Order: sequence, then structure tokens, then C-alpha cells
Amino acid sequence: MTQTVTDVGGTPDVGARLEEHRRELTGYCYRMLGGAGDADDAVQETMLRAWRAYDRFEGRSSLRSWLYRIATNVCFDALGATKRRERPMGLGGPQPAEIENFGDTLPEERWVEPVPDDAVLPREGDPAQMAVGRESVRLAFVAALQHLPPRQRAVLVLREVLRWSAAETATLLDTTVASVNSALQRARATLGTKALERDQARWGTVDDELLERYLDAFERYDMDALVALLREDAVLNMPPYTLWVSGPREIARWMLGPGRECRGSRCLRVRANGSMAFGQYRASPDGGWEPWGLVVLEDDGVGHITGITTFLDTSTWFPRFGLPDHLPTEPAR
Repeated sequence: MTQTVTDVGGTPDVGARLEEHRRELTGYCYRMLGGAGDADDAVQETMLRAWRAYDRFEGRSSLRSWLYRIATNVCFDALGATKRRERPMGLGGPQPAEIENFGDTLPEERWVEPVPDDAVLPREGDPAQMAVGRESVRLAFVAALQHLPPRQRAVLVLREVLRWSAAETATLLDTTVASVNSALQRARATLGTKALERDQARWGTVDDELLERYLDAFERYDMDALVALLREDAVLNMPPYTLWVSGPREIARWMLGPGRECRGSRCLRVRANGSMAFGQYRASPDGGWEPWGLVVLEDDGVGHITGITTFLDTSTWFPRFGLPDHLPTEPAR
């Protein structure tokens, strides 16, 4: 459970004011660091630094801006001591769908991690801004951010996700407006896109009908129906393994080959990374179903699945997403 600043001796009024910003700071730190646990740690450190220095906060900026300055410095410190987080697709080419190609197991700190929507996204607000927020925590975008130097990363998130002005961003980073604009241009060039200016029509959408069709096909283990939902360049990957396979044919071969024990699985929907997601349970020899993986589905916005990512560390992810550790009976999706 996340410790609050009031738990460590802060006065309730100060602690409550700081806690009001925890969710948005967690979203910022998650985009910066790519790890859910790292984001929690960074926000907690931000809160502790702010609580200790609060008597020196002179109100020359808003409390929110002051907290973002602290959080940015905490993230910069963390990024200086860690390797870049990746997805399997960033570590090499696809492999044929055979068990011998399962790949190496890398430690959790090497992977871009999933995050619950409730931990990083507001529950209400301007629909357009909320849509941008959801798009900016999708796995592919967070992974792309990890390829930027820390200051460019901060500029891109502050300017294009949080909609800070160039002047506000320059003040936070102790630099000039010209430097901010230059960093933003370089960040966009590195990502090979105008960042969040693409595919605006689908921002923030979660295709409930597509998810229902996928879950129906998957629980029936109807590969013809499942493959029909996949785009030709769809990928399947399973952190912490480096393996990934590409294309509907190879994905079906994997599910009918090395992944055949997933037949008979049951699924519970969750909200993760602004995307379709669910907890997968495989049949247990002792009865019922036991945790197998947290699955995040990516889509193209026009009815096709483009990515299936199964995070296999269920001891970490199922409690974080509020998923039970056993299903004794048929769950209700």
C-alpha cells in the first residue's frame, strides 16, 4: 500500500494538499520512467521532499508546479541510475512460434510495465484532455518515450500531454523557451512522429465490442475467430521473456502449440494503460482457475488487434489490479 505523507509526520492540512496531486504525479512519473513501481517510488520521494521543504515554499509558483519540479528532478535522478526499459519488440526480431524460441528471461526492471488506469488517469475532466491522457499511457507510447533523453522526455510530456506552455516548461526546467522548443523538435524527430498529433479520432477509446469478441473467441479457443480480429502485423509477446511472434499465422501457431494449455482459460476485465485488458486464469488441477497473466491488448482504432502483451508476473500484477488469486467458479466478465 502506498504510504501517504501524513503517515510520516506531516501535518494533516499539508499532507492533504500534497495528496491531492498524487494521481497526476504518478501518471507523469510513469510516463517518464516506464515502470509502475518506479513511478510509485518517485512520487513517494516527491511527497517526502515536498513535505520536508514545505515551510520554505514561498508560493512564487503554484503548489502543482512546485511538485512537478520536484518530481522531474526525482525522475532525472532515477533515470541516471537505470537502464532503459524496453518491450520485447525493441530487443530483436520476431521468432517462429516454437517453444525453443521462448528466449531469455530478463529482470522486471528491464521491461515497460503495465499500470492501472485509476493510478494515473483522472476520473473526470475535459473529454479531449482525458483522451490525450489515455493515449499517452498506452504501452507503445510509453516504450517510445524511453528512447528519449530525460530532458526531451520531460519536455514532450509537459508540452504535449499535460499542455503546459513553453514558458511554464522553461521555468520548471530552469531553461529558456528557445531550448524547450528545440528539445520538443528533437523529441518529435526521434519518435518519428508528431507525437500526440496522430490518430486523434481514436484517442482514448476502448473498443468494448472488440474486447468482447476477443474474449469470446479466446475463452472458446476458436482460433479462426480470434485470428480474424488480428491485423496482419499483430504481435504477441510475454514479458519477462524476450520472445515475440508476428502475424496472425504465427500467433495462432503459438496458441495451438506452446500455448495450448491456455485452452479453457477464464478472463476478468481490468482497466490498464488506457487500453483493453484482462486478467487471464488457467484451469487448475485442484479445481477452479489460477492466475496466468495480465493481458493488455492494443488496437488500431478500426476494429483490429495489433498487439497482445501478457505480463506473466502474476504475484506483482494481480494484486496491483485488484484481481483475485483464485477463481473457484465461473467468473463474470
